[in-house]
Amino acid sequence: MDKNNVIHKQISRNIDFLKNFFVQTPDFVIRYLKVANQEQQAALVYLETLTNMDNLYHYLLIPLIYEGIEMDMLYSDCPVGFFQKAKGWNEIQDAILEGKSIVFLENVQFALIFSTQGGPKRAIEESKIETSLKSGHEGFVESKNENIALIRRYIKETNFTIKEICIGTNQQTKVSILYLKGSACEKILQELESRIKKIQGTYILNAGELGELIEDQLYSPFPQFLSTERPDTVALYLYQGRFAILTDQSPSILIAPVCFTDFFKTIDDYSTRLLIANFMRILRYFAFLLAILLPASYISVVSFNYEIIPMQLLLTIGKYRADVPFSPFIEAIIMELSIEMLRESAVRLPSIIGHTIGVVGAIIIGQAAVQAGIVSNMMIIVVASTAIASFIIPNYDMGATIRLIRFPMMILASLFGIIGIVIGIMTIIGHLISLQSLGTPYSQSLFPIQLENRKDFIFRSSLRHLRYLSKKENRNTKQEKKNE
Repeated sequence: MDKNNVIHKQISRNIDFLKNFFVQTPDFVIRYLKVANQEQQAALVYLETLTNMDNLYHYLLIPLIYEGIEMDMLYSDCPVGFFQKAKGWNEIQDAILEGKSIVFLENVQFALIFSTQGGPKRAIEESKIETSLKSGHEGFVESKNENIALIRRYIKETNFTIKEICIGTNQQTKVSILYLKGSACEKILQELESRIKKIQGTYILNAGELGELIEDQLYSPFPQFLSTERPDTVALYLYQGRFAILTDQSPSILIAPVCFTDFFKTIDDYSTRLLIANFMRILRYFAFLLAILLPASYISVVSFNYEIIPMQLLLTIGKYRADVPFSPFIEAIIMELSIEMLRESAVRLPSIIGHTIGVVGAIIIGQAAVQAGIVSNMMIIVVASTAIASFIIPNYDMGATIRLIRFPMMILASLFGIIGIVIGIMTIIGHLISLQSLGTPYSQSLFPIQLENRKDFIFRSSLRHLRYLSKKENRNTKQEKKNE
């Protein structure tokens, strides 16, 4: 709508103006009313599918039509923040599309916006991709306001700050940045705001699209934002001075800036005993290396460097591979692609059927492939171990990255043997060192090695020590700001 168009005093002209924009919209409702004891005409407009009809009848229709309450009295009876005045058409259009109701009064050159949003929405339930044994069981939903409310339950701080930015060609998409003022870095905040404001386009449907538009390196396989559906996880990172990025209609929230080791942590690490939590972290890092290197190492050893295998094991591998017509590389590619297709089909099918297909399909395909002589028993063990290791990674995006990286590692191993694996490892390390998240080093938790400042990166220290470090860092941040 044109910002220059002002609201008319005549209701009929305002209604005609709205009809031009809501053409062929059967849920667009117009109701003509008489208020204030039948002395003033009014018009009520709303989208029926997005409106809470109970609020509409309770706070608007019944008081105005049946009780004859004047508008001034209606204001006092409405909940705080339930209505506001609008003087521009853009504001009115946005309000209608959000499920709010608009009241036009005859001979009044402004409209009243009433917060009657409703429509279908999902109840708060546990996240399906970030389950927890000892922490909270609440997950985010598709309402930005409800998600912020869930976070506020964990952060009862007066410096909890929310910045809202409207982006897109028509400024229709609202993005909220959450942080703790005084703990978060102002320079990173300015960089984040600058990137979000530069976004061009008419719409953003979820947080994943937003993350791709503002990340540092588009073609890096590694995720540069941590996506989570848990309010306690968001609260944890906000206390650490990070930023949370929310978009409406998305149950995922982006955390930034992040480093490589953040993707191997879970919220249960802080509610589990210290030794057990650190053991689980070691297991995840080992699974990361296993998922990337095991297929490539098998290809390398069997094809080129078989002299490093113990003789008894070498004879066993040779026995199983005697009837296999393909090279180890082709074997691995066939089985890895089969596993990936099974995994994807299990995700897309209904949960009960998907789990059955995943388990039964893997068993049947593996057994049939061995009996047909397409792959060896040893390759089945390698591929199964690799799949299990990749599923241990707690973050879905990092798990997908690992599954992708092992294919070029297998290619390098098939061409150059162990030297190819070394080349691949050095390439990954070099890429991690050069990668950034919102301008901060992605590998800061790994390089340079400074044990004093690495109390919750690869391993975590005791919670007493972590709380002390947090207070010390806050004091240092405040002192640096005073010096500036």
